[in-house]
Amino acid sequence: MEQLHDLFIGIAGMIGAGKSTLAKALGEHLHLPVYYEPVQDNEYLADFYRDTARYAFATQIYLLNRRFQQHQEIIWRGGGGVQDRTIYEDAVFARTLVRLGLMEDRDYRTYVSLFRHMSNFMCRPSVIVYLDVSPQRSFERIQLRQRDVESGVSLEYLGALYEEYEAFLADISRSVPVIRIDWDQFRDVEEMATVIEREYLRGSFLRRASWSPTAG
Repeated sequence: MEQLHDLFIGIAGMIGAGKSTLAKALGEHLHLPVYYEPVQDNEYLADFYRDTARYAFATQIYLLNRRFQQHQEIIWRGGGGVQDRTIYEDAVFARTLVRLGLMEDRDYRTYVSLFRHMSNFMCRPSVIVYLDVSPQRSFERIQLRQRDVESGVSLEYLGALYEEYEAFLADISRSVPVIRIDWDQFRDVEEMATVIEREYLRGSFLRRASWSPTAG
C-alpha cells in the first residue's frame, strides 16, 4: 500500500462503531502511527455521563484540547498517521448537546470561537473514513462492551447524534474526501486498506464504498 504510507487518515463514526479496532488494524497494516481517542484517561467522562448538562462544556473543551494536541503531533511528526475520531467531529457532539438542551448557547458559541482560532493551526486529514452504523446498532454495541461510564447513553441521544453526523458529512466532504462504509460487521483489514486506497485515488469528495468481502 505504497500510496497510503504518508496519508493522514481520520476514522469517524458513532459511539461503538468500531473506530478504534479499524484504526489499530490499519496502523499495523500500513505501518502508520495510531492516535486513539482519549477515553481511558478522560477525567471528565464519568462526570459527563452522570450529569451531562453540568459537565457538557468542560468535557467538550477537554476533548477539543486533547485532540488538538494529537492533531499537532501528527502534523509536526510528518509521515502520516491514523486518528481515531478527528477533531472536526467534536462539533458534532457539541451541536447534539445544544439540540438536546444539555449545553447552553453561550457555551456553544465560546466553543465554536475557540475551535475556529485553533483551525488556523490545523491541517485537514487526507481522507476521512466514516463507519456508518445506525443509532440502534450503536446502542447495541455500547451495551455489549459494558463500559460503566457509558451505561447512561440513551437511544434518543444516539439518534440525535446520528442526524448531526449526516450534516457533518455533507459539510466536511466539501473540503476533505470522505469514504462512507456500511460497517455492520468487521472487514478484513487488507481488503479495507485496498478500498480506502481505491476510493481515495478516484478523487471524489464523497463516496459510499461497496465491495464483496472475502473474509467475514
